[in-house]
Amino acid sequence: MDKKHEWRKHEKTLYVPKEAPALINVLEYKYITIKGHGSPEEERFSHCIAALYPLAYTIKMNLKKTLSKPSGYQDYTVYPLEGFWDINEEAKENLTGKVKKEDFVYTLMLRQPSFITKQFYREMKEILKEKLSKKRENTDFVENIKFEEISEGKCVQMLHVGKFADEDKTFK
Repeated sequence: MDKKHEWRKHEKTLYVPKEAPALINVLEYKYITIKGHGSPEEERFSHCIAALYPLAYTIKMNLKKTLSKPSGYQDYTVYPLEGFWDINEEAKENLTGKVKKEDFVYTLMLRQPSFITKQFYREMKEILKEKLSKKRENTDFVENIKFEEISEGKCVQMLHVGKFADEDKTFK
């Protein structure tokens, strides 16, 4: 078996941004995603993240255990959290130049290796939901996770260092 795929080493252009803006091309990749709204400081945001990571690790660990691995299988490091951010339609209609965090709408996502199929994702999602149900934990957020192929194309990428509240400096 090949060495473990570590995105930090092999995909620096995508996952190790610099503090200066850079133009990159983001090809089509597979992701598990969950949509939400409101401030990232709200509990709902934490619940979205708390649903994504257990599913990502359920996928990874069950792949390691299975005897018949998918074509192209290679052990890997779970990808970092990514997200698309916007504001809701009402906020867009009443835009004053100042954005309130409560008006955010977002899609949080964790990239999946190319050998993950939609069918395998569905099976792993059911395994996680069953595990959570046995522990009498809420499965609502896991239920809202989707499997998507997303291509962003040309993007400007830049590392923001600091608090969410200071992001406007990075955008400028």
